Amino acid sequence: TRPLSNDAWPRRPSLLPRRAMTAAALLGALSRRRPLLPPLLPPALRAARRGCGGSCGSSGRAGLAPPTWSLDAPDPAGLLPLGRVGPPLERPDAPCRVLIVWHSRTGMAEQLARALERGARAAADEMEEDLVIDFRRASSVQVDDLLHAQGFLFCAPENLASLSGEMKEFFDCCYYGALGRIVGKPYGLVVSAGTDGEGAARQTARICQGWRLKQVADPLIFKNGAQTAETIAAPKSCPAAALARCEELGGVLAASALLGG
Repeated sequence: TRPLSNDAWPRRPSLLPRRAMTAAALLGALSRRRPLLPPLLPPALRAARRGCGGSCGSSGRAGLAPPTWSLDAPDPAGLLPLGRVGPPLERPDAPCRVLIVWHSRTGMAEQLARALERGARAAADEMEEDLVIDFRRASSVQVDDLLHAQGFLFCAPENLASLSGEMKEFFDCCYYGALGRIVGKPYGLVVSAGTDGEGAARQTARICQGWRLKQVADPLIFKNGAQTAETIAAPKSCPAAALARCEELGGVLAASALLGG
């Protein structure tokens, strides 16, 4: 994979062209490193995708992947859930859904995550496909959210050279319950950092490698340059260029999920 270009995805969904943008154009832009082109969606591709019902929805229609552990296994820490806790999932039988998991301390990571959501929504609208986007703070995510999704976007700050505590807690609590059950699904990663970000990116990549997820693009790392206690703790405002890159990544991930990964 190659880094995303700053200007490859329109900054505002309202400015998107009316003609349908193909997933091939979205994904191909990663290797071409030039702005996305909006050619008409080939009729054959549209018919094939709709004719098969959308590859991304196959897991939902066929049922969730079964647990990979013994149902009688002791689980004092609650790491192997067998069902959903709390309110039911919205539209559990939706043909395709993307899960955005985020955590933010000073506001920047949340702004980046919302840009991912906008990009994913815009891509689905351009492809004229039905896509449910689950926008979840890390502390509220459970294994059932992962099992129902066909693609994932992770966005969090780096704290002390590693993932923020809440984001790491999400991975800790959900890792084993989803292990072996989400293999091959696409994911993207965004890190909000002060002066580095590589530690959190490597940490997340290793976790996703354990899940056997497929990375659709290199991680996006945005550095705000904060080094003192006051600047680190201060509220952050995200640059427009960073938001645009996140919108592109959201669109690429959504297109990949809609085409079955």
